Amino acid sequence: MDNRPIGFFDSGLGGLTTIPYLAEQLPEEKVVYFGDTARTPYGSKAVSTIRQFSMEIADFLRTHDVKMIVTACNTVSATCLDLLREKYPDIPIIGVIEPAAEAVARICSESNNIGIIGTKATISGGAYDAAIGRHKEGLSIYSEACPIFVPLIEEGILGNEITTLAIKYYLDRFIYSNHIDTLVLGCTHYPLIREEIDRLYPGLTIVDPSREVIGAIESVLRERDMLAKDSTFENTFYASDLSENFINMINTIFEESEFKVAFKNLEL
Repeated sequence: MDNRPIGFFDSGLGGLTTIPYLAEQLPEEKVVYFGDTARTPYGSKAVSTIRQFSMEIADFLRTHDVKMIVTACNTVSATCLDLLREKYPDIPIIGVIEPAAEAVARICSESNNIGIIGTKATISGGAYDAAIGRHKEGLSIYSEACPIFVPLIEEGILGNEITTLAIKYYLDRFIYSNHIDTLVLGCTHYPLIREEIDRLYPGLTIVDPSREVIGAIESVLRERDMLAKDSTFENTFYASDLSENFINMINTIFEESEFKVAFKNLEL
């Protein structure tokens, strides 16, 4: 048993989409979350900058004695995971790409056309292609960077004509010309527009890394006998810019949950 919290971080509010799945599957676990809302988005930044920011946040989470760090950000998982594990060999560090890649390999065959959408950094590095290929060869994989999605979501521009136009701009040609039938939401922000994607492109099989990563978290905690039991820790959400949008999004995501949170502003 280990009642220390799990540390989650993201470039902004996207990583929040992992937390309801954690609360559902591992309700005893507690969370320290950091959203780098002052410096989002990461996906258009230089890899060296993303790595610098990620190391700073990991250092901060370590000061909270977290038992695990989850990079609840595809961009960070694509560019920094090995460096973080090298720097902190004493703590398990879980990314979101590998669990999603395992899910794709499990449900797809050579007859499927798999689409990966994500930030520029995630797509240009080919992290998903490589991860999926390690689990199953011969799959047809297509990728598309959608850089405008994260800024729109961070601004709370959801479920309106602007959102629809942005989604259609990036995905119409991509999905129809490649005959995509399985779509990986390669950014933890994207589940917040999943309902709109489902409406515009019915029949797609959606792979959501925000959900898939929870299985990897549980597996590691069980293997190391680190599952929590009756923890009294209060779930705490930090942001480098504790904006109204960040607080509103937390309230929206957890409005039907008994999940309790505390908000704190922090500058790294």
